[in-house]
Amino acid sequence: MLALLKIIGWRKKLRRFLGLSLLFTVIMAVLASCTAQKIPANTVAATKTTAAPQIDGVVESAWNKAQVLKIPVSGGANSGTTTVEIRALYTSDSVYFLMQWADPTESFRRSPWQKQTDGTWLQLKDPNDKGSDNNIYYEDKMSFIWNINDSITGFNEQGCMVTCHMGEGKPFGNKYTANAGELGDIWHWKSVRNGPVAQIDDQYLDNTRYDAQKAPGAGRKSDPNTGGGYVDNKTTDGKLPLWALPNNKTAPPYWILDSEKVALDSSKYSTGAEVPSIIVAPFKGDRGDLTGKGVWKDGKWTLEWGRKLQTGSQYDVQFSSLDKTYSFGVATFDNAQVRHAFSASVYKLIFLK
Repeated sequence: MLALLKIIGWRKKLRRFLGLSLLFTVIMAVLASCTAQKIPANTVAATKTTAAPQIDGVVESAWNKAQVLKIPVSGGANSGTTTVEIRALYTSDSVYFLMQWADPTESFRRSPWQKQTDGTWLQLKDPNDKGSDNNIYYEDKMSFIWNINDSITGFNEQGCMVTCHMGEGKPFGNKYTANAGELGDIWHWKSVRNGPVAQIDDQYLDNTRYDAQKAPGAGRKSDPNTGGGYVDNKTTDGKLPLWALPNNKTAPPYWILDSEKVALDSSKYSTGAEVPSIIVAPFKGDRGDLTGKGVWKDGKWTLEWGRKLQTGSQYDVQFSSLDKTYSFGVATFDNAQVRHAFSASVYKLIFLK
């Protein structure tokens, strides 16, 4: 009888223990949920990871721990309305981003050269292009703009819209900051010009006003470059291509790696054959800080990239404090030179510890 009572007593204690354990688990789950909900709206929360993701444009399991921020963008040419999904991870010295957005077509036929029936070459262009406004023979792109050192007045409240200026000599306007000393960091991925060399073009924004001869790019500038990059494939008179793919192969692809270019032999091409209009090589130096890889599949781009938290460049945003909030804007380009899709809101990056 005594042994039976002891067994009953232990069972009651076990049930109480299990009940308390379950209650503790529930409480911890609620607390975790409350903590997660503290992330402000319109904010990408970078999650700490010990192992960096592989920059290959493929979503591996490391990204499962990162929360997704969805950003609707619209107003662009072609299929210029979509939803951007962004995630972020970071290690002790680097930050990584994963971005996905719908795009019904992979656009890579960027103004190629086409051989004509009389043996001459014609570079294909958008007939409605009145100046840097190609929306037919172009490429897909993506752009981020960051507020460097919170220097751009109004950016943290209104986003990159404060740097956009419609008209002013261009069909889709110009970008520049209002005052001297206000700088933005531009990350500009170009699927044809940067994609083949697994980079994102590192640029910056200042207060330079548009001038057709002296400053056609207005405030948009490129970070210092010590080698590599992309150049147009044409002779000095601009009448025909100068270089060709290995073995004078016809396009695609619609780019030529600088390390593989060969002299064009026009006799090897039949009427209608096409040759790429651009020669590409990896950037070196400040302009080559961003490693990135984009993959288009089933009507969607997946772009993965990374960079050091601190580069030391005056033209880059420095993620020097994990306690700070960093403001940015984002845009996507569907086969468009300048007519990008955008959101009028401001977005933030924070680092979870």
